[in-house]
Amino acid sequence: MRTNTVRSSVPNIVAVNEAVIASADIAREVQNHEGVSPVVAWAAATRALVVRELLSQRARALDLVPEPRSENGLRETDEEALIRMLLEAEVKTPTAEEADCHRYYQSNLARFRSAELYEPLHILFKAAQDDQVTYAQAVIQAGIVLAEVEAAPDRFESIARALSACPSASDGGRLGQVARGDTTPEFEAALLPLEAGQICPEVVRTRYGVHVVRLDRKVAGSVLPFEQVRERIASYLEASSSRRAAVQYVTLLAGQARISGFDIAGASSPLVQ
Repeated sequence: MRTNTVRSSVPNIVAVNEAVIASADIAREVQNHEGVSPVVAWAAATRALVVRELLSQRARALDLVPEPRSENGLRETDEEALIRMLLEAEVKTPTAEEADCHRYYQSNLARFRSAELYEPLHILFKAAQDDQVTYAQAVIQAGIVLAEVEAAPDRFESIARALSACPSASDGGRLGQVARGDTTPEFEAALLPLEAGQICPEVVRTRYGVHVVRLDRKVAGSVLPFEQVRERIASYLEASSSRRAAVQYVTLLAGQARISGFDIAGASSPLVQ
């Protein structure tokens, strides 16, 4: 005979050094944690409150007095101020050495390339994609103009001034410099393979309408000099070291505390986020 096991839906009582963390507080905290399931979100919220309680208790033990700061119109709560002051006092982050910055730079050159820039021109025949008749007419008009500019490339700008429905028409269809992500995916897909001076061999359909496109100039990306990114690298390395040090500090506090109802040992600290 098969027996069904009924699991209790009553959550564990979570406590840190006898200070109970109420289930209602965990439920409110859940909204701040994205998880693949309610169980994961609940665990993340519980972990966050356990860590917060550990830090708050340590701050009180040191008799720290909260000195809240304000930034961009937002003021820290007393608890947030205490935790910040505690970490500033007890978690020391070393300054990034020049050699470490150089090593990171050399190992991650691809991260420090300037973006490729493109200088396209276009002639837009404006039409909404959900208006099938108007959009089909725009495709026909764009196809006719594409044949014209392919036969007479030097007329591209004058035709753009006369026919394009984009504000760039006044500048011969010039869109200025654009980088990846600056235009619609369809426009970008048509633009990237082009060589300087080349007209796209097909009309380009986007949500704005139908385009005839020419690429005037492509500026290749290049690796930025170390001196230009040194401060950014140092900030990144110091922030990474600070997060690791904070996690180690929380682990130390957890090892010295009595935590019941939740296993924090196998979970990463929310300070890593």
